[in-house]
Amino acid sequence: MPGGIAPPAPLVTHRYRAAWWIPGAHARTLWGKVVRRPCNAVTRTERWETPDGDFLELERLDAPDDRPRLIILHGLEGSPRSHYARGLLHEAARRGWAADVLIFRSCGVELNRLAQCYHSGDTRDLDFVVQSLSSAQPTRPIVLAGVSLGGNVLLRWLGERGSSIPSQVKAAAAVSVPYDLARSSRRVGHGFSRVYQAYFLRSLRAKARAKERRFPDAVRCDAIARARSLYDFDDGVTAPLHGFRDAADYYGQCSAIRFIAGIRVPTLLLSARDDPFLPSDVLDDVFRIARGNPQLHTEFVKRGGHVGFISGQVPWRPFYYAEWRAAEFVNTVISAQTAR
Repeated sequence: MPGGIAPPAPLVTHRYRAAWWIPGAHARTLWGKVVRRPCNAVTRTERWETPDGDFLELERLDAPDDRPRLIILHGLEGSPRSHYARGLLHEAARRGWAADVLIFRSCGVELNRLAQCYHSGDTRDLDFVVQSLSSAQPTRPIVLAGVSLGGNVLLRWLGERGSSIPSQVKAAAAVSVPYDLARSSRRVGHGFSRVYQAYFLRSLRAKARAKERRFPDAVRCDAIARARSLYDFDDGVTAPLHGFRDAADYYGQCSAIRFIAGIRVPTLLLSARDDPFLPSDVLDDVFRIARGNPQLHTEFVKRGGHVGFISGQVPWRPFYYAEWRAAEFVNTVISAQTAR
């Protein structure tokens, strides 16, 4: 066990109870984007050149060198402005931590240089950032939080690296992860969840058309035009652009559920059973796997939506549990190590 750290016991400082005044999974999912007031943290944007000749951006929150660093991975078509990213930055700031939002390629202020951009299983940039930060500050603890697609990337990276994870990485938290990409893709194509699918497709199509203008041999305009679902888009654009045979191959190789058994650092898995992006039975499968890995701490609540987890007794004083819980979990691990 790295560093001799045991997974922390459940915390009791804040017990999650879904806010009674937000009815239904979709309201809980949409609240953060539509209603939530943004959290403020003083950050700066930094561009890093990548080993393959491209670039990525980090939204950076500074802190003294002896404080932990939190690396944040956003969701599909997210950014540092996403409500949960701002919330995690706020949690880091109030604890005196440094933090970095890793902005996936094409999700920053401008399109990236290469034809390839990002996808649910691309761990290269995360590995590059962690290796760079751990080399630059070898005594500084690193903790990570991934949300939705970013959580899938995080869990795949942790599982792939296993015991070879850099020693500075102490703990991680993954929120509302689409553990099984195939089943998640089918779920978001039904019922009211198609509203989310349409939202993502508008953004993804626009970026794909910009890529097609730059790289007509890499991106097919007919595949973009035919995409009526996320599955169609992944099958015609994402998969071939990133070296997969088709959507089934992409989903099969990249789903986090394949990798969580190999995770060797304490990791919180926080999800809601009413998540409109994921069938609840996927969480049953994840739970069965997690029971065989003492590094995994599952917290699967009944109501929370997708990246919602709003609690609080009154509407004018909401408490955003997910960001607090992620930060408190990794903080508990760091504190346990310090006390040894």
